[in-house]
Amino acid sequence: MANYIAIVHKDLQSDFGVSFPDFPGCITAGKNIDDAKDMAQEALNLHIQGMIEDGDQLSAPLKLEEIMADSDFADVAAYLVVEVPDVRPRTVRVNISVPEMTLKQIDAAAKNRGMSRSSFLVYAAKNAIQPSQSEATV
Repeated sequence: MANYIAIVHKDLQSDFGVSFPDFPGCITAGKNIDDAKDMAQEALNLHIQGMIEDGDQLSAPLKLEEIMADSDFADVAAYLVVEVPDVRPRTVRVNISVPEMTLKQIDAAAKNRGMSRSSFLVYAAKNAIQPSQSEATV
């Protein structure tokens, strides 16, 4: 589980705006601080899920001291800690039976794509389940 810092911005005539130094472009807002916190959790979860689907890597969370030292965050009204559950899917070992010739074809196709047998089988299965998925989602 990781904790990311959310920056809360507030002008007199505005809602509570929320941004994430670790995730530029991930922003949200709420009518009050409690609403902003709920919206921050939802926005960050959706943003991270999109990154995972795109095959992007998540960096380690910045430390509060690093954020406070950044002049871009001088107008901070509050800091929120937003907890993100472990986003890496659990890998499970399975035992399957495959005709020998098919296994040779799988191994050759995987090698041609620079993939392992396992990653190729997952890729092929995902494409059979959802044909619109690309190789980046493997």
